[in-house]
Amino acid sequence: MIGFFIFIGIILLVIAAIQLVKVLDLAAVLQGKGDDNEVTTERDNRTNGILYIVFMVIFFAFVIGLTMKYAEFQLPSPASEHGQGIDDMMHLNLVIISAVFFLTNILLFFFAFKYHGRKNSKATFYPHNNKLEMAWTIAPMIVLAGLITYGLTMWNRVMDANKYAEEDYLHIELYAKQFDWTARYAGVDGKFGKASFRLIEGTNALGLDVNDPAGSDDKVVKELHLPKGKPVKLSFRSRDVIHSAYLPHFRVQMNCVPGMTTQFAFTPSKTTAEMREDPYVINKYAKINQLRKQRGEAEDAEFNYILLCNKICGMAHNNMQMKVVVESEEEFNAWFAKQKAFGEQ
Repeated sequence: MIGFFIFIGIILLVIAAIQLVKVLDLAAVLQGKGDDNEVTTERDNRTNGILYIVFMVIFFAFVIGLTMKYAEFQLPSPASEHGQGIDDMMHLNLVIISAVFFLTNILLFFFAFKYHGRKNSKATFYPHNNKLEMAWTIAPMIVLAGLITYGLTMWNRVMDANKYAEEDYLHIELYAKQFDWTARYAGVDGKFGKASFRLIEGTNALGLDVNDPAGSDDKVVKELHLPKGKPVKLSFRSRDVIHSAYLPHFRVQMNCVPGMTTQFAFTPSKTTAEMREDPYVINKYAKINQLRKQRGEAEDAEFNYILLCNKICGMAHNNMQMKVVVESEEEFNAWFAKQKAFGEQ
């Protein structure tokens, strides 16, 4: 509420400033000075041109400074086999966008300085040039075609969940609802039992069909465990609204849409323990724990992979997350064996 009143106050101040300028202009006209004040001199134009260059330098320094300052908040190295490809694609896009950004803005501000209004200067009428039209149409088209092809290739690598044989991947279903996640693993038969929203009641939060024998050995858990080096296929369902399953460290994301199933596949390449040994992660969490101590929080935070909802889905959207553990296949099998089947719960 305080922020709203501050915003309204700023708007009123801007309106008052505009009205004050209008009053001063009217007063100048009444005093017979209006026409003279409206004439822009060559000195004014030159001053404005210089100010454009000054603003450009400050602006670029601000952009570069903020980029360097907040670089420490980027994600650590990817923890999936395709993740480096996603990062490479992002970096390529940033390089191209940054080059265009700096080039066009340098030309914009420099031209405002170089071609400021001068006495007796005359603008050249230059209505059309076929070569220029072709150049600034074809060049972006080639660059965009290359980026789109690169992006589609990477998209197919991640989203084609049928690229693995059925027996080669671990199939997990993730069920989203306001405001939590639930994971379901197929049991020893490797098949999921039937599920329907019509069957949701009491402790049966996923709407599993208790009469389907294929679902009696399914395992429903609140913590996602993945074995390192084994392809994982994640299928998504949503009970209520559109959620977005985001696994930032694995560089994957997928919308969870009510009434339909979505999916993607990836292969984890780093265990949780290995990621905790990453120098970037160690340095980042050292700073986090230093801040926690300053706030009087006793326990140190520890790195964990997380599954987030990346689609604003309601009041508690920020709390919609699930802990993800990547471990060796032996550790995963030991954990999996301890989980109770749906029919035993």
